[in-house]
Amino acid sequence: MKHQNALQWLIPPIFILALLAALAGMWPGDGQPYPLTTFRGEEVTVNARGLYYWDTVSSAAQMQANDLVMLTLGLPLLAISFWLAQRGSLRGRLLLAGVLGFILYTYVTMCFGAHYNALFLVYVALFSLSLFAFVLVMMSFDLAALPAHFSKKLPRRAIAGLLFFTAGFLALAWSGRILPTLAPLSLGEKGGVQGVPMLENTTSMFIQAMDLALIAPLCVLAGVLLLRRRPWGYLLAAVGLTKFLTMGVAVSLMGLNMARVGAAVSPVELILFPSLTLLNLFLALGLLRSVRPQNWSPDHSPTT
Repeated sequence: MKHQNALQWLIPPIFILALLAALAGMWPGDGQPYPLTTFRGEEVTVNARGLYYWDTVSSAAQMQANDLVMLTLGLPLLAISFWLAQRGSLRGRLLLAGVLGFILYTYVTMCFGAHYNALFLVYVALFSLSLFAFVLVMMSFDLAALPAHFSKKLPRRAIAGLLFFTAGFLALAWSGRILPTLAPLSLGEKGGVQGVPMLENTTSMFIQAMDLALIAPLCVLAGVLLLRRRPWGYLLAAVGLTKFLTMGVAVSLMGLNMARVGAAVSPVELILFPSLTLLNLFLALGLLRSVRPQNWSPDHSPTT
């Protein structure tokens, strides 16, 4: 089956299932949050309502912010980019790859980070569908010809700088939480075990693992290859900017929603993430404006 035909079968279910998951997450539920001391001695507040019943108030606020971004930004961009890609737009395909990267990241985290709920199989399906759709879109690019489709107006250095900054920020932010835990274990003041970070009733630092193992190295690789004008640099930078734009909006809303429900959030995060998102938006628009038109034939080979 050709890539285009395969995507016609993959994108609609992704859209429908993501719509279902986001609406279910946003649906209000009855209940009263209650305090809980975890087996590590960490004091948390369980949400006790809606789809995210067993998650903490802080985690539920973050997931609902992500649901809102999925509804208002992720799914509209998925529909628009897929429509453009089907019409032969290179910009559409670049956008589609980035949006699928956002959806893939989102539902990987939901599979492993959200407490088990009735939509677990929906999260698994979205993980699988978005993974294969993302791979197919990435395979559809003619890498050798890709650099020629970007004009000299492409802000390569600014994009690479943002990618490097993102990688450095993630590395420093997560290392600041992880490295102190490497000290010798001892009993904490509240009965918990020192050397274990606040995990919000989860089992491990799954977000940090994904960011440090995948996202930060990808940013560095994309930035270096883009500065060297290598084909993969253009592709990874385009995908990264789109993914980080949607993710930046989500993280910004997560911080605001956490502050709204009284969960702990740093004032720096409330300023830094929206600022980075605005810069990301500016550079993403600059990248898309620099793309020269390209027809996309059904077999995804460039046409003249």
